[in-house]
Amino acid sequence: MENKKEFKREVWVDWLRVVACFFVMMTHCCEPFYLGGEGSLILTLSDSIWVSIFNTLPRACVALFVIASSYLQFPLHYSAGEFFRKRAMRVLIPFVFWTLVYALVWGEPVGNFKDLLFNFNYAAGHLWFVYMLVGLYLIMPLLSPWAEKVTKRELQFYLAIWLFTTLIPLIRQWVGGLAPVMYGPSGIPNFAKYPLWGEASWNTFGTFYYLSGFIGYLLLGLYFRKFVGEMSWKKTLCIAIPVFVGGFAICSGGFFYNVWIDANGVFPVEGAVGLAALWEGPWMNDTIGVAMMAIGWILLFRKITGSGQFYKKVLLPISTASYGMYLCHMLVLGYLSAWIRTWLGRGLDGELGVWTTPVEILSSAVLSFVIVAILSIFIRRIPKVGKWIIG
Repeated sequence: MENKKEFKREVWVDWLRVVACFFVMMTHCCEPFYLGGEGSLILTLSDSIWVSIFNTLPRACVALFVIASSYLQFPLHYSAGEFFRKRAMRVLIPFVFWTLVYALVWGEPVGNFKDLLFNFNYAAGHLWFVYMLVGLYLIMPLLSPWAEKVTKRELQFYLAIWLFTTLIPLIRQWVGGLAPVMYGPSGIPNFAKYPLWGEASWNTFGTFYYLSGFIGYLLLGLYFRKFVGEMSWKKTLCIAIPVFVGGFAICSGGFFYNVWIDANGVFPVEGAVGLAALWEGPWMNDTIGVAMMAIGWILLFRKITGSGQFYKKVLLPISTASYGMYLCHMLVLGYLSAWIRTWLGRGLDGELGVWTTPVEILSSAVLSFVIVAILSIFIRRIPKVGKWIIG
């Protein structure tokens, strides 16, 4: 009976995975509308509004994946060795396969393979997610004994600290102003950091370093699993809607405000890639707005119980292939999105005027999702090798 309960299918998690996977593609379909030119480019005021809406709605996608993984895997159901073996088969082997594919088809292969000794191929930037996920997997066995025994009050205490850390990026920007962008040896832009609570030029390990970032989503999944019981639709909506709308307002409004300040009301606005990094500040994964939207989404998804024929025939196969879809989707989305933009045009001069941008974003996301889902399900069903490729 214990094993049956342990491996009982959580229907709402499958729905969450499918929607989160679509959200990832929607996010990437928005990027051409604020990344371009010298690195950052928004053509029109309407494009800045559309991006602030359509790139905010799905922004909790990565957080949702982490919460789902935590909900199902944490605390560990078996030994650390068995856990790592299963995760390696499910996560690392497909990751290595698609990493090599991207290294061969995007950019200069020799340089790509050299870079892979130290990091992911930046042309396939979405693969950063796997490195972060592996880091969480490495720490889960250490935290599992505590997670087994933690009380509701204790977990709320640590979640409160983590929620405070999601304010730190906004506090840092407020205290330090619009800091200039500095470039490290990698060429990746970073905010010029204003030191807070123990941070200094020689030390980044401040008070809240170890309780910030994605560790909070790991704890959030644990909290929902252990301490959040069944809730009525009325109570769910009364909590989820205000929390989500508040998070959306912070992320969307923050992005639009940053763009408006830099544009000074005049479009197009463009600059180095670091400018887009500043625009994106309010909707990064470790900020309060994204955390609030993730909580709102989880509350709503937990109310889904439908497991009929659509779930069994369509949604479940997509959910099972969702990790592989995440890994490979840019091979389809990049070209499809570019083709749609070439066909319909850009900005107010596009075929649909002010509606060109949202139509391009949504059509690119939907078509990419459908094509990648079909291909991934088909590949996964290839005897002997399919699961090693898709996960």
